[in-house]
Amino acid sequence: MILNTGSRTDIPAFYSDWFYNRIKAGYVLSRNPYYPAQITKYLLDPEVVDIFVFCTKNPLPMLERISLLSAFDLFWFVTITPYGKEIEPYVPPKEQVITYFQQLSTLVGKNRTSWRYDPIFITDKYSVDYHIEQFRQMAEALSGYTDQCVVSFIDLYEKTKRNFRGIRSVTREEQAKLINAFSEIAKKNGLQVHLCCENAELVRENVDAEGCMSKAVLEKALDCRLNVPQKKMARKECSCLLGADIGAYNTCGHGCLYCYANYDRETVVKNRKLHNAHSPLLIGELSEYDVIKQAEQKSWKNGQLDFFDLL
Repeated sequence: MILNTGSRTDIPAFYSDWFYNRIKAGYVLSRNPYYPAQITKYLLDPEVVDIFVFCTKNPLPMLERISLLSAFDLFWFVTITPYGKEIEPYVPPKEQVITYFQQLSTLVGKNRTSWRYDPIFITDKYSVDYHIEQFRQMAEALSGYTDQCVVSFIDLYEKTKRNFRGIRSVTREEQAKLINAFSEIAKKNGLQVHLCCENAELVRENVDAEGCMSKAVLEKALDCRLNVPQKKMARKECSCLLGADIGAYNTCGHGCLYCYANYDRETVVKNRKLHNAHSPLLIGELSEYDVIKQAEQKSWKNGQLDFFDLL
């Protein structure tokens, strides 16, 4: 099975001590965000966890102890964007994150690290031309440290519109101009671009819309076939394997204005005060009303990939 850590919060950046404590304990509890009394227990056992998938804006807190994860296969998405503190107030400077990405790639391998340049939005300051130049600089810095990049345009969720006043959608013309330029830059730097839930009309020679965390992407990282059970996808727009997430909404400390996972800063601050690095839950403790259910876990690995699988 695949165990995700990053669809709801940034565990590597803010909760690395907790995560390593859960590895030591051999299990983790995850509260259902829609039915809070329902809790799922996951065994943290390499016999049944085929791969941990991380999504972070700052992998540094995990790096010094990453050897503690040597029994597991890992896949990392690291988001590096060109925005300033008025947009991402608590994200480290992009130059630092690029360095952390390079260090991470050296430790786990470039086939298990993916750069996310998203979400893209357009303002007077962050113009189309600005994005193209920033993407070029980042792609050149990351060349040789990854062979893929994930790109998406901002989605205007209600919480995003509330927290990011005046933001607008990226027009189809702007999207096409950006992707045309990104495609050329990516090709020069050995990158495959994966569109995240975007229009298939944007597909180019080295730009696909098949998902950034798809079965094919993870099989390539593992060099192994995966027999993924057939079930309803988490999002109809893509084939990404997004289930089994151990994070919690409204807990990410980066404070990005465009965030879809946080309601507001006040809620995040309140929830983070409930974090206990020694609790089996990311936020808070168990209560007498909680119902714990053991997840169905088994390995999906089924043999090494051959040459034709990689074509």
